[in-house]
Amino acid sequence: MQHEVALLLGRLGRRYALVACVSGRPVSEARRLVGVGAIGYVGSHGAEVAFPGETRPRLMEAFASWQGRVRRFVRERENMRDLKLLRIRVEDKGPINAFHWRGAPDEEAAERWLANVADEAQAEGFDIHWGRKVLEIRPPVPVDKGQGIRTMVEAAPVRAALYGGDDVTDLDAFDALDALTAEGRLDHAVKVGVRSDEGPAAIVERADVVVDGVRGFTGVLAALAG
Repeated sequence: MQHEVALLLGRLGRRYALVACVSGRPVSEARRLVGVGAIGYVGSHGAEVAFPGETRPRLMEAFASWQGRVRRFVRERENMRDLKLLRIRVEDKGPINAFHWRGAPDEEAAERWLANVADEAQAEGFDIHWGRKVLEIRPPVPVDKGQGIRTMVEAAPVRAALYGGDDVTDLDAFDALDALTAEGRLDHAVKVGVRSDEGPAAIVERADVVVDGVRGFTGVLAALAG
């Protein structure tokens, strides 16, 4: 499946004015996982943007300045006995760090423990974001996937756009497409909701097109590739 998607993205990158992968991970990590160098990337939930052909992403300076403080906060809790007993995993995504509890022996206990971490993070001035069995600790700097989409669209010679997503953070990208269309920057925008068991209901409710899982969205890519 991953190889099939990579081939499709490569073909799409050659066919359309702009194709990009949008991720909560840093651009470097997203590019490594996707394995396609000829497309653009939006990383760290919009804080990083790399256009096709760019080797280094553009990182929002205000966002990057918090990286050390976020890491220190997370490292202090990473060494706690409870985190290890609950088998909560920590992911370093640059200025964003995340706690994952998917697959933990007691997922409810892990989520309760992380609720306290979330309170502590907010008390120390960080932003937090709850996703699908993940808690992210973020710099208190406004940033979202929608900002990354807007940066990409405004710099590209495009009048139509399509975005596919399955998580809460993808709703910001839906918002951006709606706004860009209302402003007249885009003539057409298509929001593809990828339905999953853990995805928010709003993804399906707000989508123009709904598909089931990765396989369904792969079908969308194949249709676009012709």
